[in-house]
This record gives sequence, structure tokens and C-alpha cells, in this order.
Amino acid sequence: MPSSAAIYAHANLATMATEYAGPYGMLLDHSIVVQDGRIAAIVPSDAAHSFHGAVVHDVHGRWITPGLIDCHTHLIFGGTRVKEWEMRLNGVSYTEIAKQGGGILNTVRSTRAMSEEELYRVSLPRAQALTAEGVTCLEIKSGYGLTIDDELKMLRVARRLGETLPVEISRTLLAAHTVPPEYVGRADEYVDLIVEQLIPIVAKEHLAEAVDVFCEKIAFSVPQSERIWHAARQHGLAVKGHVEQLSNLHGTAALAKYQPWSADHLEYLDDAGVEALAQVGSVAVLLTGAYYFLREHQKPPVEKLRAAQVPMAVATDFNPGTSPFCSLRLAMNMACVLFGLTPYEALAGATRFAARALGRAATHGTLSVGKQADLLIWDIDHPAEIVCSLGVNRIVSRIFRGIPS
Repeated sequence: MPSSAAIYAHANLATMATEYAGPYGMLLDHSIVVQDGRIAAIVPSDAAHSFHGAVVHDVHGRWITPGLIDCHTHLIFGGTRVKEWEMRLNGVSYTEIAKQGGGILNTVRSTRAMSEEELYRVSLPRAQALTAEGVTCLEIKSGYGLTIDDELKMLRVARRLGETLPVEISRTLLAAHTVPPEYVGRADEYVDLIVEQLIPIVAKEHLAEAVDVFCEKIAFSVPQSERIWHAARQHGLAVKGHVEQLSNLHGTAALAKYQPWSADHLEYLDDAGVEALAQVGSVAVLLTGAYYFLREHQKPPVEKLRAAQVPMAVATDFNPGTSPFCSLRLAMNMACVLFGLTPYEALAGATRFAARALGRAATHGTLSVGKQADLLIWDIDHPAEIVCSLGVNRIVSRIFRGIPS
């Protein structure tokens, strides 16, 4: 093999791949051969000697997993909403705060006031925190600009983060996050702006891969959401939705008509919504941070999703107002403790199914031959430790596209 190839030998693998039987797709005492940023082979360690010329790294029985994938974040924003948290702890609801001009619009004001460079500077340490925890692929949404210029500004910052850090960024246009103050009482006109002007620009300039909509009583109706999803698909962009978070508008069933990558939140998802996701094969993204931080009581129907074999991803939903937790491992832990996922389901939700939620199932999310060599080497006794034990970083090495980072 060429000298650029590397072998990670004598490792225990949690491949998360269905082609390997057993929990976590475990392969004990195996070696991973990496060449040109891809996984070239996975073989028993006693067969690794046949790959001549590669640099051998003895892992000494440590565990290797795929890189973690955070498939839902609002990482780029200005300001803070800590005062709103105090208000909620004193009994004011999230919906009431939003009606008073707080919530998303509070962050919109702060984000609009910042330059692109300022937004990049405040967002960089957040992305670095996730990468240090093992995230190698990361979704970032816009949605705190709500004008053409400010939404594009956010997407450019997201692109720059991907150019700066050893992490792959999936960019999502979320201009339909809430109705901006300039369009109060004229939501349909704002949808016109998104559909007729913003989506075409984003598609032409390749600033986003997908378009998201907050389909909710305090945001956008199902007909308005469908206009946006339809326009996105017409311009070659994938779609996803914040649906059934605070109430059941049947947004999931409407979203399913557009072959979405994912439907996210889903606390109020009904049986028809579960069936719609199952029929189209879309991912249900569970966002434990917002459930916890808002002290909600309505959980997503995990048992029904599991029974219908709907893939469940887990993400941070990192944002300043409802999930200010820049830790995917914390989200995974809460998915087990609060939502009843098993540790295996949580890890699959942050690898294999998170990749699927970002349209990357063919290239990311499992240790499989041909996939991108995004690997994490852990000093742990069992993969469940990744989900269970927080606060200490057990990553020995982080490999992004075949290169230690």
C-alpha cells in the first residue's frame, strides 16, 4: 500500500453497521485500514500484516467508533437569553415570552446587529466544543437573521466554520423560523420572500443543502410550510421540519409528502405522523435538550416510532433559548434517561441515523469499507460508556477524513 495509508490495529470496533451481527456491530481485535481519507478495509488484526507499506498504529485494545454527528443545531447566534430562562423558572411560558417579543426574536435582534466576522468569532468556540467531544459532522441552521442579507450572512459563517475546522458542516436554511417583526400580520408576504427570493439565491450560490421550517402555532401554518418545502424541492434542496413540538398540527404528515431527510422534535406526534414517517423512510430526530430545558411533560412517542421501525436520531438542538447545551453526549444521555432509548439506540442516533438525517448515509455514520474515515479512538471498556459517563473526555485520538486532528 502507499505510504499515505494507515492501519489502526488491535482495536475493538463499534462499527454501528448492520452488516455485522451483534450489539453495536462489534468486531473485537480488528484493524481498520485507511487510505485517501476512506476506510479501505476492515480485517482481523492477525491479517493486517498483509497490507505492506502502511503506517501501523497499535490501538492496544481500545475502542473505535464512527465520528459523532450532530444533525440539528442553531449554533450561530448573537446575544444570550438567560433572562428568559429566569422568567420561565418563575412561571412564564415559552409561548408567552415569544408573544412579548422574546424568544427567537430576541436572538434575531442580537444576530442582526453583529457583523459576519463577529458572528464567526462567537460561533467558533461553540463548534470547537463539539469537535473536541468527538463530533466530525455537524448541521448548522440559519434562522436568526430573517432578512435576505442576514440569513445569507449566517450561512456564510457556517461555511467558513467548515473551512476552518476539521469538521464537515451541513448547512440548512431556516428563514422560516418565526415571522420577523417587519412582517407581523403579513406572514404570507414573508413566505413569498422566502419562496420567491431567498431560496433561489441560496440554491444558486450553494449556501445550503436543505430547507427547514418551524411548523407551529407560534410560527408557520401547514399551508405556509408546504409552500416553502415545495419551493425547496423545486430548487433541488432537501427538506426537513420542526414539527409537532408544542402541539399537533399534523405537520409531519404534510412534510412526509416532500420526502424529507428528517422530522424533528415530534413531542406531539400522533399515529398518523408515525405511519407517514415509516412509509417514506425519514428519520425522527429527538431533541432532548429542549424537552429538558423547557420542563416539558409530553415526550415523543418513542415506543411507537420503534415499533414502526422509524430510525431515531439524537441531536443537541444547541441554541441560546431552549437548548443551550453544546454537548452531543449529554443529549445522548438524556435520550436514554428521559426518552427511554437504549445506549445502543442513542449511539446509533448520533452516528448511523444522524448521517441519514443529513443525507449522508452512503458516506458517514458507520465503520464500513468505502465510507469516509471519520474515526474516534476511545479509552473505554464498553461503548455504552460514551453515553453513560459524562464530564471526562475519553477520546484518545480523533481522525477526520483519515487525518488525526
